[in-house]
Amino acid sequence: MSISPPDAEDHLGHVVFISAAAAMGGFLFGYDSAVINGAVTGIQQHFEVGNGTTAFVVAIALLGSAFGAVIAGRLADHLGRVRTMLLAAVLFAISGVGSMFPPSIGLLGFWRVVGGIAIGIASVIAPTYIAEVAPTAYRGRLASFQQLAIVLGITVSQLANYALNQAAGGESTNHLGGIQAWQWMLGVEAIPALVYGLMALAIPESPRYLIADRREEQAREVLAEVEGPDVDLDARIAEIRAVLESAHKPRAKDLLGGRFGLLPIVWVGIGASVFQQFVGINVIFYYSSFLWQSVGINESNSLLISLSTSIVNVIGTVLAMSLVDRIGRKPLALAGSVGMALSLGTAAWAFSFRQGTGDSATLDQTYATVALVAAHVFVFCFAFSWGVVVWVLLGEMFPNRIRALALSVAASAQWIANWAITVSFPDLADWNLSATYAVYAGFALLSIPFVVFCIRETKGRALEEMG
Repeated sequence: MSISPPDAEDHLGHVVFISAAAAMGGFLFGYDSAVINGAVTGIQQHFEVGNGTTAFVVAIALLGSAFGAVIAGRLADHLGRVRTMLLAAVLFAISGVGSMFPPSIGLLGFWRVVGGIAIGIASVIAPTYIAEVAPTAYRGRLASFQQLAIVLGITVSQLANYALNQAAGGESTNHLGGIQAWQWMLGVEAIPALVYGLMALAIPESPRYLIADRREEQAREVLAEVEGPDVDLDARIAEIRAVLESAHKPRAKDLLGGRFGLLPIVWVGIGASVFQQFVGINVIFYYSSFLWQSVGINESNSLLISLSTSIVNVIGTVLAMSLVDRIGRKPLALAGSVGMALSLGTAAWAFSFRQGTGDSATLDQTYATVALVAAHVFVFCFAFSWGVVVWVLLGEMFPNRIRALALSVAASAQWIANWAITVSFPDLADWNLSATYAVYAGFALLSIPFVVFCIRETKGRALEEMG
């Protein structure tokens, strides 16, 4: 078969499109995980449940995410990358519609688990696909689409929540077209899920998967599309085939060693994942409307604050993308740790002046302003550092022979840590909001010596150098 490769400009534009299409999974990852923030108050009032039950419904999606991440690799190898994306899109859509019309709080939790499974699949399949289709010269920039898509998904979910809340008169239990606003918040997810599915249908299968599946002619066509006019197709196919044939499939025992059961580098990966979550970042994205209402701010304004922190998150992420290859991973992580410790400590101090409990709690305007500013600074410091750096490090820090398995272990630790923070926050906030934020500040402070003594800089180092 004679293939006429596209010119350089056309092929790069095509690669950008298919990478963006794959990154729609990241957009839905961010959207689905954060959209619950606007619906929390409505869910509590509609089902007449307390903070503990609400926390369970919010957090249970993360257990689904852990499961989805575990099975994603097998699905991608069995079904192919594109079909796995289509499966995730279907699960996102089903979860959105099911969550929109739950007859009970238990079934809402079930549909949250379905959405969580889709999140877990998307968290694995998008970066995998992008890495396999992106030309080497553009791989880093194209891979960053995933993180940018996640924070954009978070932002759009908060924008949708605020718009629906305003349309319903500032109360998420008010009706729009006979359906409560919080139900619309959860159901709107079906729209980007449909877009994700349609975009997945428009992109080619990964050439790596096609070669593994013995469909080399199709792989040749895809490589001609994405590698550009100067690629030696025979050489690339031979290279990919050789890598596949020689690839080492790590086993659990490959991670064992050292005084504490696992290799030290694996513990560092787990530690980075846990610290990323134990600073409480997802309290902001899952519970910020609940958080600000707990200090006397009304529901409508609390959703507006959620939107503003999401925008700050996008700005910080874009900054990190521009700096991570220039100044390195370790300096960014250190700067972020210092900034997070200071801002979280400031928020803890401001929250100590909260008066009352529950729905009657208030915070003096001066201290409320300090807490708001501190929360925005915290999100910015996280976004330009740990939000991006941890994922970059996890993709680079492990030796080749254990990289895939060690990364999955570290990512699983991250989901579990996320679940622990998410399920515990409402009860901790009822107990003592200031002390809760002091604990988060303590973890941010502890992350400083962790970075100094445990993290090795990976900037400019070939993956083959990691050992």
